[in-house]
Amino acid sequence: MQKKITFMGAGSTVFARNVLGDVMCTPALQDSTIALYDIDEQRLNESLTIIRTLNHNVNQDRARIEAYLGVDERKEALRGATFVVNAIQVGGYEPCTVIDFEIPKKYGVRQTIADTLGIGGIMRGLRTIPVMEEFARDMEEVCPNALFLNYTNPMAILTGYMNRYTKIRTVGLCHSVQVCSERLLKALGMEDKLEGRKELIAGINHMAWLLTIQDAEGNDLYPEIKKRAKEKNQTEKHTDMVRYDYIDKLGYYCTESSEHNAEYNPFYIKSRYPEMIEEFNIPLDEYPRRCIRQIERWKELSKTLTEDPNLTHERSREYASYIMEAVVTNKPYAIGGNVLNTGHLISDFPEQACVEVPCLVDGMGIHPSYVGALPPVLAAMNMTNINCQLLTIEAARTRSKDDILRAIMLEPHTAAELSISDMKKMMDELIEAHGEYMAMYH
Repeated sequence: MQKKITFMGAGSTVFARNVLGDVMCTPALQDSTIALYDIDEQRLNESLTIIRTLNHNVNQDRARIEAYLGVDERKEALRGATFVVNAIQVGGYEPCTVIDFEIPKKYGVRQTIADTLGIGGIMRGLRTIPVMEEFARDMEEVCPNALFLNYTNPMAILTGYMNRYTKIRTVGLCHSVQVCSERLLKALGMEDKLEGRKELIAGINHMAWLLTIQDAEGNDLYPEIKKRAKEKNQTEKHTDMVRYDYIDKLGYYCTESSEHNAEYNPFYIKSRYPEMIEEFNIPLDEYPRRCIRQIERWKELSKTLTEDPNLTHERSREYASYIMEAVVTNKPYAIGGNVLNTGHLISDFPEQACVEVPCLVDGMGIHPSYVGALPPVLAAMNMTNINCQLLTIEAARTRSKDDILRAIMLEPHTAAELSISDMKKMMDELIEAHGEYMAMYH
């Protein structure tokens, strides 16, 4: 079959290199047409140079590489696509990420990452959905059967919106499911249990739960995990203290990092208990620091990557190429994917929720697995986030500030810190500061 892979946000050069490098390492995909799309000419050209080099060195120039710049060329970039990979960031670090951190800080709301939940996640979702809606309308016209692989956060909000309000088949993909149990076992000195382990992970993106973990013989590893995690939290400062506290208080580990999970609940970042920041080693303002580091490093890294004639690549663990391969070859592959909770895959949640569950991929697409009920405390933790996600999606649908305020009111961390009147003031200030990115909300 003819295969075309369109990469939206191709100026995310390192990520584009990983995903498209993986494509070139996959025999069933090596003769694809690869369309790079971005609105930043310089970053698009840097990615084009790198992808062409990889195509030559890794793929013997078998792929056809195209580049498309700006909204006027977007439809052509998408025309006839088999797969569309989405890695956009609307508004970038400046101005939007800075605004999402600095204005809430004035109101006493401190954040760590602010891309998934929290006031920052809500704002990011609301300014990204109108852009993705435009993608979907173009796709409905020029590639209606394409599979949309969404990597952009807030994952559950964006993937939920696409699956509910567009005709485009969408699956949300994250990096955290693949590495969850491996990193946990290594950090606790249980590397000997890695080989042949069996696990079940389900919940929502960034807060999916390691429900079951067994060694190769089927022995439950959780009793030893709980013992070692509690001891580690009591005896040393480390970077995963919030999730280890989850193990202690909730009984289970979750997929995404402690710096993320510190802000998905009302428990750890609390103005009345400032000592908890140090107690749980919580890196406030972590994402802006990362952005600044990446921007500084990119000048040097881009030179290295674009000027290296011997640039090469080995297939990574990112799901994208494996999904494409399974669809093209009809050989099933298992992933952890973000999909609608249709048929109550997780029976505790509404069908409109976007859940992260085991999925089988084959020539017919994505087939999510039924999980059933979660332990009650885990379902309750997830629902506090799902409530906010569903209300944010509703606000994106109605373009109503009243609905935005309702989403903010149900956001666990913000609600624990602010009065409703301060939430409204903060919301109004954020929308005004975001300017054209949120001009559609009234």
